[in-house]
Amino acid sequence: MTYTELVAAIQAYTENTDTSFIAEIPVFVEQAEQRIYNSVQFPSLRKTSTLSTASGVQFVDCPTDFLAVYSMAVIDATGTYEFLLNKDVSFIRQAYPKITDTGLPQYYALYGPTAASDLELRFIFGPTPGAVYSLDLQYFFYPESITTTATGRSWLGDNFDSVLLYGSLVEAYTYMKGEVDMMGLYNQKFNEALALAKRLGDGMERQDAYRSGQYRQVVN
Repeated sequence: MTYTELVAAIQAYTENTDTSFIAEIPVFVEQAEQRIYNSVQFPSLRKTSTLSTASGVQFVDCPTDFLAVYSMAVIDATGTYEFLLNKDVSFIRQAYPKITDTGLPQYYALYGPTAASDLELRFIFGPTPGAVYSLDLQYFFYPESITTTATGRSWLGDNFDSVLLYGSLVEAYTYMKGEVDMMGLYNQKFNEALALAKRLGDGMERQDAYRSGQYRQVVN
């Protein structure tokens, strides 16, 4: 489903072609996307970034679209990946009380806003990196919304448009202050679609038949 098709479907389902309503449709869709992305961890929400430490500097800025860490590894001088352990800032401060305690990092924590921006986070490492190291960061991010992509398409729109449509309808009908029974119906349809999406993103895409066996439906 393209964004044009999604807009047309929202208007058809709600029978609302008011100009002010149409102007708010991007907001409905973006709110639905956010709910979905925080309910189902699709592999398409995983991104890789290569960062670099600086010798004697405890901090590294997070990517601007960063939301949460899946994993972080430091690559040593031999090219070996060493995965870091996530800790609280207080642990790192206690374990390595001096900034001059340098070496190959073993731990990291989210520290807070960067010096240049109050909007972006940064990582703190323990011990302080003693050289320039590459970091392999796997992290959770929001992909570009279907409302702004150049093609009018998105992974969600192409592969699971039902959850996107009903999620958008819930937001749209909330805006319209619609009837309780119809709101309940849209919520039910959204939750049904979300359950199927979770089966894919949190289930099928995280296993295979060789290791886990084929999916079996219980027969009563």
